[in-house]
Amino acid sequence: MCCSMKWSFVLLVICTIGFNSCTTLDVYEKHHFFSTHQWDSRDTVSVQFEITDTTQPYRISLVLRHENAYAYKNIWIETNFNTPDSSYQVVREFVLADNLRWLGNRVDDIAEHRIRYNEQPLYLKKGVYKFRLKQVMREDPLRYIMMAGIRVEKVQP
Repeated sequence: MCCSMKWSFVLLVICTIGFNSCTTLDVYEKHHFFSTHQWDSRDTVSVQFEITDTTQPYRISLVLRHENAYAYKNIWIETNFNTPDSSYQVVREFVLADNLRWLGNRVDDIAEHRIRYNEQPLYLKKGVYKFRLKQVMREDPLRYIMMAGIRVEKVQP
């Protein structure tokens, strides 16, 4: 490759990165990392975000990362939702594995899951949303949990 072709290629890559960085991803994701890889039931994961665009629906997901040594095929999470006009609490089971394997993405001995709270995307009202996550499993602290959080993303038409 001659020198001018190399510079043309470099310029093309820089321009592509520059143009793509101007677009918005329309995704919010926040995690809490457990440094000891244990989630104590007293450790609440708090997430707060603001919705300004109400023209498109949103998908809300639990994000969870654990080691392969995690002993269960599920996790029970208590979620407290504070929306612009209401507050409510949901205790829900999230399935992490079938009888053969983890259902999330795996890298070596780590599995990461993105599990939707609702199958259908939701139209959210303008305002501030606060979520608090708490594990409510019988084992306490819950071992081999590395991270928990929330992902909120716009659903493109």
